[in-house]
Amino acid sequence: MANPGFFQRQAHARRNTGLLVVLFLTAVILITLAVCLVGYAITRSDTSYLPFHTWLLSSHGLVTAVAVVLLVGIGSLIRWVDLAGGGSRVAKMVGARLIEPDTRDPEERKLRNIVEEMAIASGVSVPELYIMDQETGINAFVAGYTPGEAVMVVTHGALTHLSRDELQGVVGHEFSHIFNGDMRLNVRLISLLAGILMIGQIGHFLLRAGFYSGARSRGNRDGRAQALIGLMGLALMIIGYVGVFFGRLIQAAVSRQREMLADASSVQFTRNPEGIGGALFKIGMKGGYLDTTSHASDMNHMCFGESARMKFTSLLASHPPVDERINAIQPGLLARLRSRLRDTEPDSALRQSSTESASTRVGDLVNQVVEPARGSHGGNRFSPVRSSLAAGTGESAATLSKRVGTVTPQSEAFAAHLLQQLPSTFRSLLYTRAGAIQLCYGLLIRELPGQQQQEWLALIPEHSLLGPKATLLDKLLPTLTRLGDSARFPVLELAMPALRKLDPDERQQLISNVQKLVAADKRVNLFELALTTFLNRHLGAGAEEIIPVKYRNYRQVLPAISRVLSLFARAGSDSSEQAGQLYRQAMAGFGSGSEQDAEQKVSMRQLSEALHMLSRLSPLLKPGIIDACGYCISHDGKVDVNEYELMRLVADQLDCPMPPL
Repeated sequence: MANPGFFQRQAHARRNTGLLVVLFLTAVILITLAVCLVGYAITRSDTSYLPFHTWLLSSHGLVTAVAVVLLVGIGSLIRWVDLAGGGSRVAKMVGARLIEPDTRDPEERKLRNIVEEMAIASGVSVPELYIMDQETGINAFVAGYTPGEAVMVVTHGALTHLSRDELQGVVGHEFSHIFNGDMRLNVRLISLLAGILMIGQIGHFLLRAGFYSGARSRGNRDGRAQALIGLMGLALMIIGYVGVFFGRLIQAAVSRQREMLADASSVQFTRNPEGIGGALFKIGMKGGYLDTTSHASDMNHMCFGESARMKFTSLLASHPPVDERINAIQPGLLARLRSRLRDTEPDSALRQSSTESASTRVGDLVNQVVEPARGSHGGNRFSPVRSSLAAGTGESAATLSKRVGTVTPQSEAFAAHLLQQLPSTFRSLLYTRAGAIQLCYGLLIRELPGQQQQEWLALIPEHSLLGPKATLLDKLLPTLTRLGDSARFPVLELAMPALRKLDPDERQQLISNVQKLVAADKRVNLFELALTTFLNRHLGAGAEEIIPVKYRNYRQVLPAISRVLSLFARAGSDSSEQAGQLYRQAMAGFGSGSEQDAEQKVSMRQLSEALHMLSRLSPLLKPGIIDACGYCISHDGKVDVNEYELMRLVADQLDCPMPPL
């Protein structure tokens, strides 16, 4: 059975969302009762000293309770709507600056190179990068509702104080949050805490209005009224901040174990414990607090390290102590890091250890993340399908779900090699909207003769941005031809940040233009199918919407499974008889499949509908779909580039990042 670690973590993130809502509602109920108790103390003389439970059901009590719930709800709703813009809105909220893809700053280039390598090696879109220029502390976070629109924010201190290996460890940690679905949970937590904070803010306003105005009031009656308002404000402020205290407890409860798992994933991705360990050690030395934004405490659970100073850190901290995290990564690592520092720093500068041992070791946590493929493989190094599948090491593509959400040494080597092969001009064009658009066209026409290329491009309407640009295509096509089929999707991933900058109308026009090129020869090959579906998934209407779980067993989606597997059976076989046999074998785990189902043609629209239905499966059911598709394309002992791209298409539609094999 495939190791469902990635999918279990996805399911756990969804359960955490439900737990977060329950804890939030509990906090709201307690805050409401506390405010009602204040209201009862103020109005009890007007209600003949009714018992509290009786007063609570009176008009005074009901109005007070409803007002509190509305205030908390409105506060959360306002922040929820404010953050509907996703990760970019969160980045702007903390004053971060977008790092342009073609930046010439060496530190920013270093970060972009690391992120692009990790994105290609893991099979996810390259996130947009932001920097907090005024923050000297070492910290970072990712934000967004879906992996396709994620952003990564780092502080200036992280870029200047961390080495490349340490920065790579931090990036691996943050990519783990993208894979595991933590981003959406973290953004929602900001919204919910904003509502709880609303009561304290109102109390602070009433306190100022009461006591400051009361000091200037001349009449005794007015003075007593103002004092009463001030006391009520003080009580509300205390209640509000008690609510915030419990909100921070919720932050810590949701965040701490996820941070330990992300540390373990970073070690797995980079295979360098000293990278993330060194980054954590420097945070312990220099600090990671965000001092230039008023939202530091709101962001605490999202960041690589603690972003806000607070009392009761052992209780309210969203992250385990730094020493404990380093010891969990590798026993003895903290001592080695201190020993190295003693060679260059005076003893007084060293941070004293508060914890010399940890109950959790990275080996235990790695058992909860997907084990990377091991072994030395032959074959063409520059190929996304150069793996044990072809080398005969015993691992089958039928267990491809084990690779989802992982970074292997082979996929990272492929990513680094690819980036080295890209000419500077070609790579710079991918970072511009015009260049990224022409890349989409170039991927479809690169193998055509020159005259036919012109005929196909003539099908695209003239447009200042979206029309064909011969000068740009002349710079893109030679490199695309030289790199070959294996680089098609990786370079498209590099262009995604630029494509996401298109407005909705431009996105739709681009998709329409691509479809015209695909239809030019009146047939659709596997790459054209994968490309159009990929663009629809990431640039089409509703691309950034969260797909909810709707189906919790295979019977509910059996027609969709049949369509997808019939396509894969034909793609992985050379004859209709072989396709029928392969289809029946793949369908055996879900239900019976007939010869007619295997021979039925699947249109692009039908495939899109089938994949949309399968994307609503429970995360724990998705490995079966991926492994069945993998069985179809690997039954002959090899996987070619077109089959891999089709496999990646399905994984992408199911929100399962598939790395190069």
